[in-house]
Amino acid sequence: MKNTFRTILFFKDYFQEFFVKQRKKVRDKIVWTLELIEELPRIPETYLKHIENTEGLFEIRVQQGSDIFRIFCFFDQGQLIVLANAFQKKSQKTPKQEIEKALKIKEEYENQKKQHNDA
Repeated sequence: MKNTFRTILFFKDYFQEFFVKQRKKVRDKIVWTLELIEELPRIPETYLKHIENTEGLFEIRVQQGSDIFRIFCFFDQGQLIVLANAFQKKSQKTPKQEIEKALKIKEEYENQKKQHNDA
């Protein structure tokens, strides 16, 4: 069994909806990248980077050939990484609506968790 430093959690279907539409090579690369994030003690910025001007939002960076993909995520209790939405990057700048969507998902996750804990 491999040592893992983090656990990746899929919140609802946001990430899966994106994942199932990708080519096999892209899906393989995404899985490889997610495993790397779980297993490395320190993740290089090449694969995981904090998004500027956001509170706790990160992007997982996946490249397959000339195609670039981003998976938004955030941490919960340090070692748990929650995946939000994902998209194929076609320009230098990350689309603002994708970041806003990720922040909404993060808020939804936190509200749901809070309700669960308050129950």
